[in-house]
Order: sequence, then structure tokens, then C-alpha cells
Amino acid sequence: MSEDDPRPLHIRRQGLDPAPELLAAGPLTRVTIGSGADAETHWMATAHAVVRQVMGDHKSFSTRRRWDPRDEIGGKGIFRPRELVGNLMDYDPPEHARLRRKLNPGFTLRKMQRMGPYIEEIVTERLDEMEQAGSPADLVTIVADKVPGAVLCELIGVPRDDRATFLQLCHAHLDASRSQKRRAVAGEAFSRYLLAMIARERKEPGEGLIGAVVAEYGDEATDEELRGFCVQVMLAGDDNISGMIGLGVLALLRHPGQIAALQGGDQQAQRAVDELIRYLTVPYSPTPRIAMRDITIAGQTIKKGESVICSLPAANRDPALVPDPGRLDLTRESAPHVAFGHGVHHCLGAALTRLELRTVFTLLWQRFPALRLADPAQDTKFRLTTPAYGLTELMVAW
Repeated sequence: MSEDDPRPLHIRRQGLDPAPELLAAGPLTRVTIGSGADAETHWMATAHAVVRQVMGDHKSFSTRRRWDPRDEIGGKGIFRPRELVGNLMDYDPPEHARLRRKLNPGFTLRKMQRMGPYIEEIVTERLDEMEQAGSPADLVTIVADKVPGAVLCELIGVPRDDRATFLQLCHAHLDASRSQKRRAVAGEAFSRYLLAMIARERKEPGEGLIGAVVAEYGDEATDEELRGFCVQVMLAGDDNISGMIGLGVLALLRHPGQIAALQGGDQQAQRAVDELIRYLTVPYSPTPRIAMRDITIAGQTIKKGESVICSLPAANRDPALVPDPGRLDLTRESAPHVAFGHGVHHCLGAALTRLELRTVFTLLWQRFPALRLADPAQDTKFRLTTPAYGLTELMVAW
């Protein structure tokens, strides 16, 4: 992409890399998004240290979106539309801590250990389908786009017979290409399903996230909070992990000498996955931070009420984070990257994401050790309109 790219600077990519103009933007700069009457001016942070400072300072920066002019920055009044209830990114401390604490039972070490065999099962099913489809096959359609949704259904506790319907409702609600009216209708149907499922879980808690929370907290966790968090889990987990699977396989196929790092011991494989996450960083940015007071960072004064967009891909390619950050090195020691955020809003599902990616990459090369690009000369098809970067297609052969 070039500087003529009409997309906002913080989401510009060039292949597997952040766009050069994004990396050259400076640690903290002013950017304009949109044009004419719709134009908005924000600060954009790209340096690793600046991004961590902004995301880590919840006393100076808020993530809560304000919809009423009477709801002033730092005020005690809370106005939150229904679609944001339960969305952790829209809660500041101490509200955030209260809700996150209730959700912790769904992400314990025991829960992650229970998820392991199921993740292996669903990945194996997808690889079976890819093998049956025959070489060449589209890894994105068969594997990358299917594994995350199935895993998230298991995490939440969606009955297996309902999962196809659940995912259809979810994707219709989150599909940005649909009209606002159609998305609203789909959203209502999705909400009705979630609320009915929550009611069932309150009567007979299962082993999923909803069951774990209601078993421990009962009515302290409201139906609307649980509904909202389920929506957030699907929004955050589906596109991000799908993007990481597709781009991760592409990166490994372009660096075949590094695949062996995923086949070593636990520590080596975990380090390799973490480097892939840093190198690719599929989420463009988290919820913008709103300054609750005047604050000076990197020589710039951010005024109270101004917003800061944190570019996660640029921060993770900062030479101050790792040497030669544009080079993929799966033997590199894990660095404190910000692909999962930082501070109180650090991703609750980070451990699950690492487990899922490691399982996919490991089982994929065990099944298809001769995996390769079907046509190395073919243009790679990147997806550019979803909340997370990824591929629309990846034809592979074996």
C-alpha cells in the first residue's frame, strides 16, 4: 500500500507487514480519519513504549465510549447502550474489575486443560475434511474460518446440536458488509438465542463459560452482562484467530526452515507461537483511549477528551522491543508484545488463543509434512474490511 491508500493509516498493511508509512509515522502523531463533515482527528501511537503507557494508564485514559454530552470525561454517571453491556473494553476500573472477576471462572487453568482435547478434535476434523477435498485445497475456507467458531462455542457452552445455527446468527450479526437494518435484525435474533441459553444454564449449569459464571456468581452476573460478553468473545476471538491461522500458515510456508521450531518441546513451541503472534499482530488497534486529563507523552500534550488510537502492529515492530523486528525468528525469546493488549484490558483469552494456534500449526504439519503453496506465483488474497487482518483464501497443496 502507498500513502495514496484511502484507508486510515493505522489499518494499512503491506503483505505480512505494517505499511511502511505507518512504521514511519513517529511515536505519537495526529491523524485524520474520514473526510469532509465526517472527518475526525485522533492521536495515533506507534512506538511500543508509548502504546504500553497509554494502554497501561487507566487513571489517565478511559476506554468507555460516551454517548451523551452530559456524560463528561471522568464523571460518575454511566450511560451505556444495551449493545455495550458486558463488553469489557467499554468498562473502566473499578467496574471493569468487578465484571472481569466474574468471568475468570471461565478461563481457569483447569478450563484450558479441558479445552485441549476438544481443540485437537475439531482441528483433526478440519484436517480430515481438507484431506478429503484433495490437493490443492483452500486452507482458509476449510480450516482457518471454521476452527475458531467451533472452539468458541465449546468455550461458551453452546450445545453441539445448536452450533451451526448459533454461528449463522453470530456471523449475520457481526457481518460488516450487511446493511445496518439487516445487522440489527440479526442481532436481535442472536440476542434472543443467547438469553434463552443463559436461562437454561441458570437452571442447570454446564461446563462452559456461562455455566461456570452462573454456578459461582448466580444472579450477581446479570443476563445482559453475560449476553454482552458472549457477543464480545465471538467478535474478538473469531476474526482474530481465523486471521492468525491463515497468515501464520502463509508465514511458515514462506519460512520453511523455521517450521521445526513448532515441533520441539513445549517451551520451544510456545515461544514459536508467541513470535508468530508478535510478527503478524492481526488486530489493528484496541478500543481508542480517551484522555481523562491533560497529559504529556513523547513530547506531545494530549488534551482531556482527545482520543488515542494505539497501533498494535507498529508497536510490535518497534526496534526497541526486539532486534530486527521485521524478521520472523521462531527461536527468539518471547518479548512483551502488545498483540493481546496491555494493562487491565489485557486479553482474557490469551492462553486459549496460544493453545489453539499451537494445536493448529502442530497438527497441520504432522498431517501434511510436505505442505506447500499450490501456486507460489499467485497473488495472495488478503482481507481488508474485517476488524482483524487475515486472508480470504490460501490454496495449499501436499
